[in-house]
This record gives sequence, C-alpha cells and structure tokens, in this order.
Amino acid sequence: MKPYPLELRERIVAAVDQQRGTIAEIAEMFSVTDRYIYKLLKQRAERGDLSALPHGGGARPKLDEEKKLKVVDLMAAKSDATLAEVRQMIKQKLRVAVSLGTVWNVLDALGLTRKKSPAAPAKLTRSSGPPSKRDSPRWTADD
Repeated sequence: MKPYPLELRERIVAAVDQQRGTIAEIAEMFSVTDRYIYKLLKQRAERGDLSALPHGGGARPKLDEEKKLKVVDLMAAKSDATLAEVRQMIKQKLRVAVSLGTVWNVLDALGLTRKKSPAAPAKLTRSSGPPSKRDSPRWTADD
C-alpha cells in the first residue's frame, strides 16, 4: 500500500490546527482513521515533518547465506529426502525451525530439485497354501 501524499497529510494537520471539527469529524472528512490523524500529529511533534516514514524492511530470513550452503550439504547427503525430511534435518542440524514453504523456497532459490528414489519392488503376495497360525482366529465357532 502506498503512503498518503504529503499534500493530504498537510491538509489533515492544517484542519486539526484550525479546529475545523473533532478528530473524528476531520477523519471522516478526509476518509482516514482517527488513529492515522493521531499518528500524524505525533510524527510532526517528534520529527518536525509529515513525510512518509521509510518501509520497516520486513522480517529477517531464518536461513542466512551460510545456513543455505549447509542445506546444500544436507541435500547432498540425502538427495531423495521429502520436504518434511529436509525440514527435520534443518531443525536437527542447523537448529532452526522453518515451515515447509520456507524449505521449498530455499531449495528453489538454490536450484536444488527433490529427486525421488526409484520405485520400490512390488510386494510379494502370500501363496495360496494353508493359512498360518497367525492368520487363524483366536476363537472358534464352538466357544
């Protein structure tokens, strides 16, 4: 969301200074919130201007460049790991808790693909011989 223009900020504060109404009325007049007007007045008192403050920068990434390189080593050790397994390895080895989305984004940024292991051999079925003791019920119809 873009910041409000400086001209609008100045007009809002001028309306407050000229006492054209209560804060609520002025907020309604300019289609802003009461809280925004209080923020402008506080900013003017502290900084002396009404210009927009710089963006805060957002959250810091949990995996810095050094840790990303360690993820490459983890993937080299087990290239067929699922996202959940990679996440668990990161938690154990690097001591950082990350989401599956973060794991996906890191692997994508590093250009690593998750290689699937070859399909397991087909399971053998039991022979059609007599059932074993393990297959027989513990009770009989006579009970």
